[in-house]
Amino acid sequence: MDIIFLQEVKVETRLGVPEWERMLPQTIVLDIELALPNSRVCETDAIADTIDYGQIVTRIRETLGATDFRLVEALAEHVCRMILKEFETSWVKVKVGKPGILPGVKQLGVVVERGSKV
Repeated sequence: MDIIFLQEVKVETRLGVPEWERMLPQTIVLDIELALPNSRVCETDAIADTIDYGQIVTRIRETLGATDFRLVEALAEHVCRMILKEFETSWVKVKVGKPGILPGVKQLGVVVERGSKV
């Protein structure tokens, strides 16, 4: 299986359990992997045969900018479902990191994997 990856995608969103934490957008960091629909692009070198990485980032920023989340788990699930549906991939893995939230912890978060990894 061929995999597209996007590493350290920074996105502004409202995220947190306490209400005060969701009052202002904060930066989260995403690492995303998704299956290419086929390997044809490796031979054709044509954007029409792959998934446009820029469109993925744009859609993530749009949807996370318009939605509030309490938990990183729910945010990760939201991103996975959106990618699976809108970009017609069979498998996606999303790591959501929330940097600098706890003293002495560089980043906390979750990794969610959905679909069928072939």
